[in-house]
Amino acid sequence: MIRPLIVFVAGCLFAITPVYAADKPVMVFILAGQSNMEGKARNALLDYQATDEKTKDLFAHLRKDDKWVVRDDVFIKFLDRKGPLTIGYGSPGCTGVELEFGTAMGNHFDQPVLLIKAAWGGHSLYKLFRSPSAGLPEALLQKDLDEAQKRVTQDNEKNNKNTPLPTIEEIKKDYGSSYRNMLSEVKDAQENYAKLFPELEGKSLELTGFVWFQGFNDMFGAQDEYASNMQHFVKDVRKDLNAPNLPFVIGALGQNGSKPATGGMLTIREAQLSMNEVPEFKGNVKAFPVDVLVDKAAEAMFPNWQKEPEWVHTGSDRPYHYYGSAIWFNRIGKAMGDAMLELLKQPQ
Repeated sequence: MIRPLIVFVAGCLFAITPVYAADKPVMVFILAGQSNMEGKARNALLDYQATDEKTKDLFAHLRKDDKWVVRDDVFIKFLDRKGPLTIGYGSPGCTGVELEFGTAMGNHFDQPVLLIKAAWGGHSLYKLFRSPSAGLPEALLQKDLDEAQKRVTQDNEKNNKNTPLPTIEEIKKDYGSSYRNMLSEVKDAQENYAKLFPELEGKSLELTGFVWFQGFNDMFGAQDEYASNMQHFVKDVRKDLNAPNLPFVIGALGQNGSKPATGGMLTIREAQLSMNEVPEFKGNVKAFPVDVLVDKAAEAMFPNWQKEPEWVHTGSDRPYHYYGSAIWFNRIGKAMGDAMLELLKQPQ
């Protein structure tokens, strides 16, 4: 963390805002995905574990003087929220992987860092995050149309209404909507960063890396096309952001924790990890498993969580949200940071 500079002038002590070298740009990282990229570890859990004797050492580097560090060198924009990095930039009242990832980036670079987070719960890669070159899946479009028309027909009959049935063109509009919204979030931050973060006024931006944490909603019928969709996504992001070799980190689906992944979860995880073997992604894409980072205490306690008084001090959500474990989310964020720094060492 960059500390305020202390200057002595005529016997007076002044604390001034950090001044960065004019020739060093702001390092920009995009964090995108669905609910687990939003972040589901409750702040109350972080507050407890950061002071509990059994766990406080895991959080000590994120705190100073018994308070959470508020970075003065790392800034974050998450949809309608913005500010210096600290806890609370996950879902309302929660924190996610951005805390440890941003900390790792801030500690590594001697220039400011900007995180742009675009994440929406329940958004799949096969539909809402679907990128342009993946095309439109005709079979799924027809299925969506049939289901939508069925719902409207039933509502019309039940409520004596005459609502027009959805058309195929209306169904198509949803496909890729989150992908387009993600690009809009990035563009907005790039164009307005000086207004959003006055500390960065006069600085240039350098798009430095992309982090992807998603996959759960693709398990239920779209898992077999995930590998193809992921390749299209990486290529399209780089094309649309004019960053041909943008380093790309992928946290592979891992809610299975200590248990072996099976079914759709296994298929998605293996599809994500297979990006490491795509020839054109060698040295610029890194996917890693997150199940090996499981918080075993939360995992062991969850089956009887309603009868466990200590659950509120261990986890804060369901298994599909990694138990809302502050420890697990922090471990994943740190691993994302390690993977990104590994990629940034590679010649581009």
